[in-house]
Amino acid sequence: MTGRLQGRIAVVTGASRGMGFSIAERLAAEGASVVLTARNLDELAAAAARIGPAALAIPCDIGDPASVRRLFATVRERFDGLDILINNAALASPNPIEEADDASVQLEVAVNILGPLYCCREAIPLMRARGGGDIVNISSESVRHPYPHLTLYAATKSALETFSAGLQGEVADDRIRVTVYRSGNVRGTFSRNWSDEARARARTAARDRGFYHQSGAQIEPEIPAGMIADLLALPFEAQVDLIELRGIQPSSKTIAAREAMDPSKV
Repeated sequence: MTGRLQGRIAVVTGASRGMGFSIAERLAAEGASVVLTARNLDELAAAAARIGPAALAIPCDIGDPASVRRLFATVRERFDGLDILINNAALASPNPIEEADDASVQLEVAVNILGPLYCCREAIPLMRARGGGDIVNISSESVRHPYPHLTLYAATKSALETFSAGLQGEVADDRIRVTVYRSGNVRGTFSRNWSDEARARARTAARDRGFYHQSGAQIEPEIPAGMIADLLALPFEAQVDLIELRGIQPSSKTIAAREAMDPSKV
């Protein structure tokens, strides 16, 4: 590893597992000091321990603005600035809209769109103090093809992309780059808290409406982690507005394998 991010300070949300963990691990391997944040302290501490001394675990509920303020106050005290923010944390409740309860709707909106907004609001002054920085907002291929039973999730990701486009103009003079990373299907634990019934209904609806043919095959989280590290290593005169990475178009064989996945792994 070349240490292309040596000396940079990064915050990665949703970093205790899945793609967030892989991103944090890669940034640390590239020389960055990385703050991992998520709600579950035990999982977060274990993830930071796996990465080593370059990683610091700070629990945070990004849907709570007070919790986000505390997170970035700690970053300011510990590092006196920030260079990189990866807004990765997201969740979804797989239900038709007419069945969505108030609590799940409010939580999904809070985490998927208000959370990145709160984090950007706190991160920008810290980046300006360092002479610039990078914000990478993780979106989803579902903005183009909203999956059945995941309509609200797709809507929050579309909102995140619009938010990112507007934010680019606000911070460009501060040498702060804002990139949307639109992700395809990545191996992880995104649906681990879904009920078996909800998961089965969502999968059946996706299969029956041909969504598995539109979506790319599943890829390992280390692949997008590497691509994001490449984006961050670009010279600062280069701006990537949006990049989409997904698996190759799946064959009937890979679609069948995807439908038979272990529910705890997707």
